[in-house]
Amino acid sequence: MTTRTEFAFTCGEVSMPVELNDSGKSEEKPKVTVGVCVRNSANTLNEAIDSIVAQDFPHQLMEVIFVDDGSEDETLSLIKKNASKINVPIRVFHSSWKGIGHARNLVASNSSGEYILWLDGDMCLSTDFVRKLFGFMEQHPEVGIAKGKQAIEPGENLLATLEAYSRAAGRMADYRSRKSRYKALGTGGSIYRAKALLQVRGFDEDMRGYGEDWDAELRIREAGWILDTVNVKFSDFERRKLTWGNLWKRYWLRGYYSHYFLHKNKGMIKNYRMLPPMAFLAGVLLSRRLFRLTGQRLVFFLPSESMFKATAWNVGFLESHFRAYQPNEC
Repeated sequence: MTTRTEFAFTCGEVSMPVELNDSGKSEEKPKVTVGVCVRNSANTLNEAIDSIVAQDFPHQLMEVIFVDDGSEDETLSLIKKNASKINVPIRVFHSSWKGIGHARNLVASNSSGEYILWLDGDMCLSTDFVRKLFGFMEQHPEVGIAKGKQAIEPGENLLATLEAYSRAAGRMADYRSRKSRYKALGTGGSIYRAKALLQVRGFDEDMRGYGEDWDAELRIREAGWILDTVNVKFSDFERRKLTWGNLWKRYWLRGYYSHYFLHKNKGMIKNYRMLPPMAFLAGVLLSRRLFRLTGQRLVFFLPSESMFKATAWNVGFLESHFRAYQPNEC
């Protein structure tokens, strides 16, 4: 029988002791651990927390673990301030920046639930989100990871809307198929079977900024588990106002950290597809698909946005290459 002590992840030291709010204490063991790994999320965290509070899943069967990974803003104080309104057990860990792989392992190694549902600090879940994902996993024991579906909804400006639409459409795939291994589900809005994550020994802690989720997904697939999606909605960071500078930074970082991922998981991203002209063509095809779904002409700006993101990705990837950010090869 799996127990918490069987998690053998290296989590390192945390500079703040575990905290638990009195209002959420329960004698019943939680079924679902909500893992919230955040860094500098003060501008969005309140909405994410409110969406936890609003869940119609029995709160006595939930727990929440926050990991503040070296925030330099008010993220940690906001977590403390909001703890009293979350009527489920809460633990909070705080450390200097160690990266997203380490933060997720810290959640997993301290989780009591049979499932871990990942919530990013800039996400918002529908009220039935936990209930439907939990029910799906209970009914499908062959599934190791299931994810909700990103809502196709406009953002606060044109760029935010384009990004929200493109990311939602990009995840419309049959993740049970072998071909879909070339598409990452992503952790935000996903529920992991704790047993499956334990089996593959958690996340790679050398993946500090991006790709830790896809890497874990690949190993969970190889261990024989199925990945799937559930028709329940969440909203991501794209609902917020975006600037070209924000978008450049985000995709530069993805390119930078993808260098490590691709050395470890060769061939999972075809580099020629990330070239700006190919990204422009992919944007054309995606805009046609989105126009059929939304009827909005603004989606025809997508090819230019796609080319811009690919340029940022390549610049980040090249810098990572010159800095030799990759796994050590024995």
